[in-house]
Amino acid sequence: MNKLNPQELAQFARGYRFAGGRLRRVRVLVDGDRVNMEFGLFVHAGVKNLGADAKLVRLKLRLEGVEEYRLQKRSNSRVGRVPDVKVGYFDGLVFVNLDAWGLQPGEVPGVHDYRASDAYAAGRALSWEELG
Repeated sequence: MNKLNPQELAQFARGYRFAGGRLRRVRVLVDGDRVNMEFGLFVHAGVKNLGADAKLVRLKLRLEGVEEYRLQKRSNSRVGRVPDVKVGYFDGLVFVNLDAWGLQPGEVPGVHDYRASDAYAAGRALSWEELG
């Protein structure tokens, strides 16, 4: 798996179109007092040529050393659909948000925006792998 460093975040986000993707699986892995989470997603790979279609790929995100998370299904939300995926770094933790929030254009999300989400997790490190 490829570890995602804070300086690589913008390039990683441009490489995939998360909006409209599907959440395949969420796994919580407990090893003693250490908790890791894996998110399996179907997303579109970034388009390099304007005339080409984006190919659908399986992407696995692994959040290591999970400190906090919330996965909540509201009655009006669509099962498995991912409105968008956002990743942010705050106070040594990596936050992964799997739903969209109502920010105005140009607004920068804060840690409170991630914690207000229905589907988020925060941990010490984030790795990713494209499965095909």
